[in-house]
Amino acid sequence: MTTLSVTWWGHSTSTVELGGVRVLTDPVLVNRFVHLSRRSPAPGPSAALADLVLISHLHLDHFHLPSLRRIRPGTPIVVPGASSDLLTGLDLDVHEVLPGDVLDIAGLQVQVLEADHPATRHRWSRRVSPPLGFRVSAPGNESFWFPGDTGPRTDVSHVAPVDLALVPVGGWGPTLGDDHVDPVQATDLVMQVGARWAVPVHWGTFWPVGMGRIGAATRQHLFETPGQRFVDAAEGAPFRAVLAPHGARVALD
Repeated sequence: MTTLSVTWWGHSTSTVELGGVRVLTDPVLVNRFVHLSRRSPAPGPSAALADLVLISHLHLDHFHLPSLRRIRPGTPIVVPGASSDLLTGLDLDVHEVLPGDVLDIAGLQVQVLEADHPATRHRWSRRVSPPLGFRVSAPGNESFWFPGDTGPRTDVSHVAPVDLALVPVGGWGPTLGDDHVDPVQATDLVMQVGARWAVPVHWGTFWPVGMGRIGAATRQHLFETPGQRFVDAAEGAPFRAVLAPHGARVALD
């Protein structure tokens, strides 16, 4: 029987439990930051409990310092190269990595992958670090793939099949650029990798303040429905698409 489970807290923040280890991805645990407001249930205190934290890239909605301050001191955290100074003052066990690296950490093996996404912290920043994806496996052979934010040009030909894919399918604003994948493109990526289950993430969580009444059709298409459209696109695919509710632990067995 598998011990694999996933709790989606919203956006790209999930807790994956495999081999008895809790892996937290791109934690954003607040209800409001910069110009974005959460439109989903707020994560409870348990969302900050982790044995390992993975950060995929520098963008503020993925490398979120106020949320990282909630993580237990001493917790291992894997971050893109040349970014550890952002964590100065946080008592975390920091590991900088680059695509191609392989880490044995927290009882797991973490394979660091390339991602097709901007490398800067924000539009006007000169700080550059490579965007990352991850393939994580436990000694009992449970595994998951988390590509971070990525575009459809991502080369996943070298990523071995996994039990679970945490795949982005949407965004947080009125556009979805070519450095993200839509539900159909996400389905194609999962099929290229090979997975038993796939949970859509990076949708239906944050929306810009003041845009609640603007572009209702666009908001529905890019914010409210990507998860279900991913499930629909995956019908007949050789994996099971699971629409995980916010904050609910889903056991995959």
